[in-house]
Amino acid sequence: MAGTIEVLVPGGQANPGPPLGPELGPTPVDVQAVVSEINEQTAAFDGTEVPVTVSYDDDGSFDIDVGVPPTAALVKDELGFETGSGRPQAEFVADISIEQLMKIAEQKLPDLLAYDVKGASKEVAGTCASLGVTVEGEDARTFKQRVEDGEFDEQFGEQAAA
Repeated sequence: MAGTIEVLVPGGQANPGPPLGPELGPTPVDVQAVVSEINEQTAAFDGTEVPVTVSYDDDGSFDIDVGVPPTAALVKDELGFETGSGRPQAEFVADISIEQLMKIAEQKLPDLLAYDVKGASKEVAGTCASLGVTVEGEDARTFKQRVEDGEFDEQFGEQAAA
């Protein structure tokens, strides 16, 4: 009867209701113990949707694996807006600094195809472009080209060398 359940929960705010309760109800685990553990492990994401995998055994024991929220969710959370632009190439909803972008890139690095923060930053900039977020006041596609041209190598210096 051992199994795995994958859900998206708001960081630090999971509860025994849906989506967790109905999924965990038929299992041998203590639902409240799972919810408490998830809230403890996701507290840093405060309300941002976080992917969580709960693996359980027949004896009621369980393990929780907390993933990293989607890049778009991290960008929205960092900049404090709810939805992206309906016309991301013409109407911009926010501007992100290179420092904020690098912070998100560092958080997402294990889940991305990039080898370093510089590459991860270009991937995050791509998400910014689709959300209608400018980078340092410029279109995100322009930023990606500037990164490729080496204009931000000083900021990426230590990360690129690692």
